Amino acid sequence: MSDVRRISARWILDSRGNPTVEVDISTDDGIFVGVVPSGASTGSKEALELRDGGSAFHGRGVSKAIDNIKDVIAPRILGMDCTDQRSVDDALLELDPSPMKDGLGANALLAVSLASARAGAASKGIPLYEHLHPGPHRMPVPFMNVINGGAHAGNDLDIQEYMLAPTGFDTYSEAVQAGSEVYHALKTMLKETYGKDAINVGDEGGFAPPISQPECPLELVLEAAEEMGYGGKISLAIDAAASEFADGEDYIIAGKRKSSGDMIDLYKELTGTFPLISLEDPFSEDDWDAFISLTAELGSKVRIIGDDIFVSNPRILKEGIERKAANAVLLKVNQIGTVTEALDAVDMAYGSDFGVMVSHRSGETSDDFIGDLAVSIGSGMIKSGAPARGERTSKYNRMLRIEEVGGIPYGLRE
Repeated sequence: MSDVRRISARWILDSRGNPTVEVDISTDDGIFVGVVPSGASTGSKEALELRDGGSAFHGRGVSKAIDNIKDVIAPRILGMDCTDQRSVDDALLELDPSPMKDGLGANALLAVSLASARAGAASKGIPLYEHLHPGPHRMPVPFMNVINGGAHAGNDLDIQEYMLAPTGFDTYSEAVQAGSEVYHALKTMLKETYGKDAINVGDEGGFAPPISQPECPLELVLEAAEEMGYGGKISLAIDAAASEFADGEDYIIAGKRKSSGDMIDLYKELTGTFPLISLEDPFSEDDWDAFISLTAELGSKVRIIGDDIFVSNPRILKEGIERKAANAVLLKVNQIGTVTEALDAVDMAYGSDFGVMVSHRSGETSDDFIGDLAVSIGSGMIKSGAPARGERTSKYNRMLRIEEVGGIPYGLRE
């Protein structure tokens, strides 16, 4: 048993200098922490991140969420057994049954849910990744965001993330080493080609060079990989975050207006030219027909990953599966609000031969929960930004420690 003895909550700063919610749950086994990240490029159907408004923190304060934890959530959770995560999360959802978690705020609910998961693992005397999901466990390929654009940077790139994926390696640690080496080779290349301003970094640690053409970052990353001797071992991935450059029924990219059909042609061209293995949010969250068409055309070769369109919500994901609007889902626990709901989305995806990529948010903390989550569900894919900045590397470093346990295979989920 791991009964909750005390719950405390406070605000701390995230990687963008904004407040976010941190919770401590105390049991007989110790004190266990849950911290909530925050996104910049967000889907409209994400669970509500409750903010205060007003002048403090330019309206981004979280005192209302903290008060909800202390006044509403804590009295209900005190005495509950954290080894039963579903019971804890069901209790949270009874307190706020609204679909968008706009009663108490998803940030209030999730902080408690995350802390409870850690307490439950400690009570069982097992690592968090063993507690969360029965597996089979797998060390994931780290999709490292090395060139930033869109809402994550101040340059003219419309596509938000260009990622390298070290797929041609036998172990996770070898993959992380390769990713780091390519990142630094890219840094030198960008500085020499575009000047020192080109190595300024965006929210997720990727570089933000003064370029605008969508294919250019892919060329640069491949060149850096070749320079390090990793030709053929580094795959590429894109998170377009296309809702951010949608304009009505069209898209504005590199200064040109494109229809959904034009965007499909662009993605087909890019995947035909470069070793792209995943396209995330290639269209806006409302452009379901385009998702369906692209999945039909490229889904047998490339992972078409839904983020804003699904927002980690099992109910919406179910519709996406039925309509074949993608073949993978991005998993961000704060989009849905509890650990159990996120794991339900995982099981739904796997039951329909959908892939899952575990993801950080652009406004992060040093909390490394998603490292355990990715290993636990055996997704084979995680993105946590560039191999730089402490809030990004904390996740990669946690998985380096997990790898030392031994016996956990590395690579994409088959």
